[in-house]
Amino acid sequence: MTASVTASVATADSDPAGPPTRLTVVVPVRNEAGNIESLVTEIGRACAALAPFEVIYVDDGSTDATPAALEAARAGRPWLRVLRHARSAGQSAAVRSGVAAARAPIVATLDGDGQNDPAFLPALVAALEQGGPAIGLAQGQRIGRKDGPFKMLQSRIANGVRGRILRDSTRDTGCGLKVFRRAVYRALPYFDALHRFMPALVAREGYGVVHRDVVDRPRHTGRSNYGLFDRLWVGLLDLAGVWWLIRRKRPTPSVTEVAGREETPC
Repeated sequence: MTASVTASVATADSDPAGPPTRLTVVVPVRNEAGNIESLVTEIGRACAALAPFEVIYVDDGSTDATPAALEAARAGRPWLRVLRHARSAGQSAAVRSGVAAARAPIVATLDGDGQNDPAFLPALVAALEQGGPAIGLAQGQRIGRKDGPFKMLQSRIANGVRGRILRDSTRDTGCGLKVFRRAVYRALPYFDALHRFMPALVAREGYGVVHRDVVDRPRHTGRSNYGLFDRLWVGLLDLAGVWWLIRRKRPTPSVTEVAGREETPC
């Protein structure tokens, strides 16, 4: 990773220079060597109509052959970029690193295990763009879930509790398929598990959220690295924190600069 990219990832406040890009796709991965090549191919195919685009894989401290698989995937794909965390910092941190390095005003995310089908990216991008500047997030909502019964139960309970408390009108915030405005994301308060509360936080900033159903797929290889509210107590604390943030939100003032008087030459 170059010094300039390292700086942008660390601060999350820079605007990385680069060629004009319509869309940046951010894919967080950890120990997903067997899923890299097939998913990169699918993303490239799905985004062909959205050119110019770039794809940023964020390797969250993988200990398997993921780095080598990513290096091989870069061959012949100038639109593919790779960032790497020295040690695993979690999915939210990986997404944040990717968004910080993104060159496009619109960012899409999807999970790196192949369960999120990239074929739905164009529809989500269209939903965001057609909504105009007032829409900050297009959120995928999974149908035909392929997770095991226990994880589906976890997800159903978590989504139900979250929806009743935050009233974010979103059935499935855990879906990794999201398309949002980079500027809106950068205005959100950052914390671990941010990606699970984006609809509520985007609405908190005054932006609309649109939803599109997406078909879930079974994982290609490997096993899950990021759980669905596996740590229930931490999830409840996060939920309480987001509820507090929403309650404490105050109207954003409209600011204009008062022009100074022109100096009269002597």
